[in-house]
Amino acid sequence: MSAPLIEAHGLSKRYGAFTAVDHIDMRLDEGEVFGFLGPNGSGKSTTILMLLGLTEPSEGDVTVLGHNPTRDPMAVKRQVGYLPETVGFYPDLTGKQNLEYTAALNRIPRADADRRIKELLEMVELGHAIDQPVGQYSRGMRQRLGFADVLLKQPKLVILDDPTLGLDPTGIQWLLGLIEEMSKNQAITILLSSHALQEVQRVCDRVAIMSHGKIVLQGTVTSLTAGDGTTGYHIAVEVRSAKPGLVEAARELPGVTSADLSGNLLTVHAERDVRPQLISSLIANGGELLEVRARNRSLEDIYLRYFQEGALA
Repeated sequence: MSAPLIEAHGLSKRYGAFTAVDHIDMRLDEGEVFGFLGPNGSGKSTTILMLLGLTEPSEGDVTVLGHNPTRDPMAVKRQVGYLPETVGFYPDLTGKQNLEYTAALNRIPRADADRRIKELLEMVELGHAIDQPVGQYSRGMRQRLGFADVLLKQPKLVILDDPTLGLDPTGIQWLLGLIEEMSKNQAITILLSSHALQEVQRVCDRVAIMSHGKIVLQGTVTSLTAGDGTTGYHIAVEVRSAKPGLVEAARELPGVTSADLSGNLLTVHAERDVRPQLISSLIANGGELLEVRARNRSLEDIYLRYFQEGALA
């Protein structure tokens, strides 16, 4: 197994008596899309600043691409792309000129930079605005330019801080597609800090949830959404009369982990959506269906359980 791109042990940051990040452990492996979740003030942004070498940890150890961000921040910055929540560009310069400036700062040869800038502006669908001042760009256009800016130096790791903020649904879908493209086809590892839970669930391999400076949950999306011992799909079937054998037939279906009957309500837990097979089975066993309801357990369920119900307050 290759060395992790990010590895932190006991990482902490204190500001006087206030602890912003409290002894967290984190590992991010090559090729992952890692979701970093938590409400405002949970410590996500402070953690990112420590990973980038922009603030020094109070305690603990962290390496990014084999480098200590505090001792060797330039080595980290050369290989890590960072897209902050608010993207800043020179408004009087065109999109192309802003990228040329970034290329010069990163000492990318002019010929390589020109070729790369043209490719990236087409990729983020800004080819039509290449000579337009950025001050005239919409927020969505600036976000797209931000991605081009991040990818210009061909980073191994990209850190995105709430990239969907302020985007319309079309922009969000475009951005998620780009993240998938970066991960699968360009072999870029991504740390995605976000409040958009459905979007995170779609693109992330693993997630960590922070609360009050601590990582309170960490794992694959599948393991977290099945973390209470049940599985991803919860299906409730109301029947007019419960025939013998209905429950047994439901339990025998592939993917079903449990089935229980209470009165005329059959509750089924399954690893996937088995409604078509379940309905066919119930009808074949003489069941008369009145209603079928299903809910796919999601990251939003997990998030609300921990933060709205105050389980970790």
